Amino acid sequence: MLKGKSAVITGGVRGIGFGIAGEFAKQGADLMLCYRSNDEAAEKALAQLKQYGTKVILAKGDVCDEKFAEESIKKAAEAFGRVDILVNNAGITNDKLILRMSKDDFTKVIDTNLVGTFNFTKYAAAHMSRKKSGRIINLSSVCGVRGNAGQANYSASKAGVIGLTLSNAKELGRRNITVNAIAPGFIDTDMTMALSEKQRELVLGQISLGRYGSVQDVAKTAAFLASDDAAYITGQVIGVDGGIIM
Repeated sequence: MLKGKSAVITGGVRGIGFGIAGEFAKQGADLMLCYRSNDEAAEKALAQLKQYGTKVILAKGDVCDEKFAEESIKKAAEAFGRVDILVNNAGITNDKLILRMSKDDFTKVIDTNLVGTFNFTKYAAAHMSRKKSGRIINLSSVCGVRGNAGQANYSASKAGVIGLTLSNAKELGRRNITVNAIAPGFIDTDMTMALSEKQRELVLGQISLGRYGSVQDVAKTAAFLASDDAAYITGQVIGVDGGIIM
């Protein structure tokens, strides 16, 4: 259970981020949901999460902006008294074959997925270090482990998240801060629903368990890593992928 804990979740108003937020709120955590632009989704998320009776606040901005990261952590600490958990979930895709990919196509994905994770980790870790306690959970991907054709930018960003996770786990462990990554496979979200039926069938054939994952599969893993039960787990990359990586 996460009662009495507080969490900052980037990309927290839709998809996997919102699923994690719901699971955390259900377990009693206070939440800051960071989002970039979708005010309608943010207000809807806020209304839905209020049913759990925990405190939920919003922060609008771009994770690429270091100042936004700094101000968000400060705001969450003031609102909740402390920041116990950070979930770096915000991410984008811009899929193209490498021969058609511009430098801008590449760097935009790197900036959001990797630099954004760095920005929030830097300021959350500074706060957690003073408290000598914390949980940082980074969303990587199976693409960051094995690569994927047409996703050089996304795969590179998610591989970078794994490297960042491992380095930060080594740096922050002495301060009682755990840092872990979750590497989801194909999860039923708006992103995977955009695939053609043929693409979905092709992917399904590679999944050992024979089904797409659900947002809850990822959310429950995140909740475990955020809990006291995971106090001795750090520097790990946990695949939630139905066996597709095998």
